[in-house]
Amino acid sequence: MRLPVRPDAVAPDGSDVRILLRLPRGSMAHFELAAGRTARAVAHRTVDEIWYVVSGRGEMWRRHGDRQETVSLESGTCLSIPVGTHFQFRAAGTGPLTAVAVTMPPWPGEGEAYEVPGPWPADANG
Repeated sequence: MRLPVRPDAVAPDGSDVRILLRLPRGSMAHFELAAGRTARAVAHRTVDEIWYVVSGRGEMWRRHGDRQETVSLESGTCLSIPVGTHFQFRAAGTGPLTAVAVTMPPWPGEGEAYEVPGPWPADANG
């Protein structure tokens, strides 16, 4: 399949989502956050994710239990978001931040992600 031209949905964090492929044990999607925008902080109830940044620059904050960190995002960065991890990301620079993410098990739908407190004020639509 090819990357859809238009987003299929808006993620609970406010980023644009283009749905790619789905198998019984995992799914893949493309996420895009406009330049200068900050997503809402969320956590997942049942899924783990692996993200690979395709283009753009930004940061991602993650907190799991007592451990938290903020990592720089740029093309080629790969990171994990284990189930229950609180996370928030933002796009820096002049272009959008884009990433491909694999979700295991497949994304179950509405209600999977829930909003949590994050370190930055969010301004992404969703």
